[in-house]
Amino acid sequence: MAETTQDLNQLLKVRREKLLKLQEDGKDPFRITKYDVTNHTTDILSDFEGFEGKEVSLAGRMMFKRVMGKASFCNIRDLKGNIQAYVARDSIGEEPYADFKKYDVGDIIGIKGIVFKTKTGEISIHVNELTLLTKSLQILPEKYHGLTDTDIRYRQRYVDLIMNPEVKETFVKRSKIIKEIRNFLDAKDFMEVETPMLVSNAGGAAARPFETHYNALDEDVKLRISLELYLKRLIVGGLERVYEIGRVFRNEGVDTRHNPEFTLMELYQAYTDYEGMMNLTEEMFRHLALKVCGSTKVTYNGIELDFGKPFERLTMNEAILKYAGIDFDKVETDEEAKALAKERHIEFEDRHTKGDIINLFFEEYCEEKLIQPTFIMDHPLAISPLTKRKPDDPNKVERFELFINTWEMCNAYSELNDPIDQRERFAAQDAAFAAGDEEANHTDEDFLNALEIGMPPTGGIGYGIDRLVMLLTDSPSIRDVLLFPTLKTLS
Repeated sequence: MAETTQDLNQLLKVRREKLLKLQEDGKDPFRITKYDVTNHTTDILSDFEGFEGKEVSLAGRMMFKRVMGKASFCNIRDLKGNIQAYVARDSIGEEPYADFKKYDVGDIIGIKGIVFKTKTGEISIHVNELTLLTKSLQILPEKYHGLTDTDIRYRQRYVDLIMNPEVKETFVKRSKIIKEIRNFLDAKDFMEVETPMLVSNAGGAAARPFETHYNALDEDVKLRISLELYLKRLIVGGLERVYEIGRVFRNEGVDTRHNPEFTLMELYQAYTDYEGMMNLTEEMFRHLALKVCGSTKVTYNGIELDFGKPFERLTMNEAILKYAGIDFDKVETDEEAKALAKERHIEFEDRHTKGDIINLFFEEYCEEKLIQPTFIMDHPLAISPLTKRKPDDPNKVERFELFINTWEMCNAYSELNDPIDQRERFAAQDAAFAAGDEEANHTDEDFLNALEIGMPPTGGIGYGIDRLVMLLTDSPSIRDVLLFPTLKTLS
């Protein structure tokens, strides 16, 4: 190991010596400020007939070099792909060729030349001008083994993007997903807005917030855990269709589907309800599958998910009856619900009500069965503090969650707009917090004031963007779709 480290240090030393020599000779690449790029690699590779014999200008990282006397080959990788370059002394000149032979894999170069095909049929660039744009002072991972250590990949994403083209493709697709969401909503007259990240009262979700101190105001503030309450204020203000795509922060654990900071999209539409949100969601997911994946059938981890068929719709109680064989519509009291939980060995707390027990049963028996797109509707009131009650059953609310591949993909309500009811539910949340529930909401007086001004009947929904990207890119972990996931700092 000591010899390997010594060899590596020597290679790094040689690279710095090469840079010093270039600088002494007045060829410092770091003094170059721009380079004229006319095309990317795949432009040429996908339309050789259109480019054959024409001059092009490309720039990218040199990933391979083979020197053969008076002529050499190298491989250039740019944003879109790779292309071979043929570099001959007689074409670029003796001194530039001598310099080129000293370039290293990892250096960033610009090339100008003529598009042609080699005798073996490979589309290439016959270089007539070559420029070193950046000298790489580090050494890339070995070509054939690449960068496979996941911890290093996440910590050094810039190297991961260089060495693993499929990683770059995932993030190109992520950008396309967000772009298509915007296109879809813009076409339906939704308005994109921005709301505060630093708030005095972090509400709108059951989660523990991060807390910090604002020195200028000498005031403790929190990072938002949701986008909900400010977007609803905008509905009160008369902006009838609004959405926001932004980061939210939850002080909780990290696993394959959770990161403490993640991208959430919430949208609110006046004069509709959760049925309208269901229809919009089904249409949007189908739109994204077609635009991003080219088909309404998407494969995740070897399982085909069909977005083309109508999504199944079940109430939460129907799902429990289907998968656990218990009809909670016939359970009347908290005590009966707790007895059923004990019978099925489901752990609960003394403060839990029938509604909480129903949710525990659903998590235990149903979520793992929900592979194809399924709307779960009509949740218990106890677990839905911001949701409008069902007119025919006040113990349930007009709410749904969409499950795909066993994951909760979004959460939607017919929004509660009764300020008196909302105040009572906030009081219940305050009591839950006092009883030890650190994820409970707190009373938000300004939001209550907004509701008293008057909010029209409204449908609202929140989507976890990272989980959606995982699904449409067949990525096993949320860290694979976050450019810089949260990691413990190395000591």
